[in-house]
Amino acid sequence: MKLVVTVMLKAGVLDPQGKAIGQALTGLGFEGVGEVRVGKRIELELAETDPVAAEAAGAEMARKLLANMVIESFKVEVA
Repeated sequence: MKLVVTVMLKAGVLDPQGKAIGQALTGLGFEGVGEVRVGKRIELELAETDPVAAEAAGAEMARKLLANMVIESFKVEVA
């Protein structure tokens, strides 16, 4: 079963990479670009066949390794 874990900085945490990308887009002539936030997408292939168990395993992986729970949040989706 395939899982997708999306990790993003929590609201209120500064995102210098997102800010740099936003400024670069403006510099390239893209108008109307608001706040840009950068995160990461992690795709996992699990042997688990139960979607609920797979999602729970993905959440545990995110809490233990994939996300820094102090400054990041995550979302797990069965793909």
